[in-house]
Amino acid sequence: MNKGDFMRSEFIGLDVEVLSASCYSGLSGVVVDETKNTFTIDSDGIERMIPKPGNEFKFTCEDKKFVVKGTDIQYRPEDRIKKVR
Repeated sequence: MNKGDFMRSEFIGLDVEVLSASCYSGLSGVVVDETKNTFTIDSDGIERMIPKPGNEFKFTCEDKKFVVKGTDIQYRPEDRIKKVR
């Protein structure tokens, strides 16, 4: 799977780590929900809503790691398939 295909795929259920310099940096867990502007991440049983803009995310999918800027995937999940290039 290449990065372009990954960015069009489903993120819910994937392991993720927040890489930004904000207060969310280092937070990791599993994506349990996604909206146009946020991810909800379950980290040790606590769900946290993380904004996409201003953050980078490192996802683990099929033993590969992908780093994605939140602004590059700032679409509703159902629209991302058509809009991400």
